[in-house]
Amino acid sequence: MPYLLLILTTLFWAGNFVLARAIHLDMQPFTLAFLRWALALLIIAPWWLPRAWRLRQVLKDRLPMLFLQGFLGVACFNTLVYLGVQHTQATNAMLMQTAAPLMILLLGALLFGERAGKRQWLGVALSMTGVLVLISRGQFEVLTGFAFNQGDLWIFLAMLSWSFYTITLRWRPTELDGLTFFGFSVLVGVLVLLPLMLWEQGGEFVIPTTEPFLLTVLYMAIFPSILAFLFWNLGVERLGAATAGLFLHLMPMFGLLLATVFLGESLGLYHLAGILLIFAGLYIAILAQSLRRLGKTT
Repeated sequence: MPYLLLILTTLFWAGNFVLARAIHLDMQPFTLAFLRWALALLIIAPWWLPRAWRLRQVLKDRLPMLFLQGFLGVACFNTLVYLGVQHTQATNAMLMQTAAPLMILLLGALLFGERAGKRQWLGVALSMTGVLVLISRGQFEVLTGFAFNQGDLWIFLAMLSWSFYTITLRWRPTELDGLTFFGFSVLVGVLVLLPLMLWEQGGEFVIPTTEPFLLTVLYMAIFPSILAFLFWNLGVERLGAATAGLFLHLMPMFGLLLATVFLGESLGLYHLAGILLIFAGLYIAILAQSLRRLGKTT
């Protein structure tokens, strides 16, 4: 069962990218992000509010760090993704996200002195090269002339935001259960996004009322937000974080399939080259980590 739940989690997250790209002409990114998280907060409120009230002193004492985590993980990451898919393919967005684990490794080494072996650094180099191939769309002159696609740069910033968020999880208060922590992060995201949404809307709150749009927002609030969170936690609890993390590499496969079928996006040679480099980097980094753990146990 936990394997199925983790597979569904990555499928839900991939669907979020594809749907955001599908409606990018109908809804502005700040408004879309606000609607998604506001609806998610309303849905979990009956369960979250009593827990938050009981743990209000912990929330108050750790407010600066909790605010930063909500800002990076909810307000920034998802909004930057929605900004990105306004200008780039969903395929590119998801392929670039596969390099996030190695960016986390890089930031951990640079900011906290976490040790990384030569194989892991080789993995980082290969993965970042793959990201550059995707950003440049396989054209060297794009790199030399700094003529990057705006959407790809937004996605890169989203990846950076998620990496910083993941690093800050080491300071998550142990007194907070998963739902309380998640709910407070969503609350922070909603509060940050509210003025940005109003600015984007010109001071007026006007949203499309078509059935496809409303169903899309409902999907985003329930599946890649609430259910994915619950499924992910259960998978980590049953299988461990290391094993659960491997399932994230299913996102590009699901994303490519969904984007090809529903958006008609085509797969170019630079996509294949980029994903090959990223996965080669991930494989080398994971292999290096496994060998290090094996060495410690023998």
